Amino acid sequence: MDAQIVDILVCPACKGPLEKRLHDGALVCKTDRLAFPVRQGVAILLINQAETFEDHLSKGTA
Repeated sequence: MDAQIVDILVCPACKGPLEKRLHDGALVCKTDRLAFPVRQGVAILLINQAETFEDHLSKGTA
């Protein structure tokens, strides 16, 4: 996913910034502690599709 696109995307819960994780491409909101998946280059910014940051970390993908 292009860095310029990531710069304009916001968390759907708090409207805060998202950070892209390089090793898995997930978009993470540090405020809400949510990790949003990116599938086939498309960010899935649905709260019900997000993992909690703790779950994401426990999988070793954060």
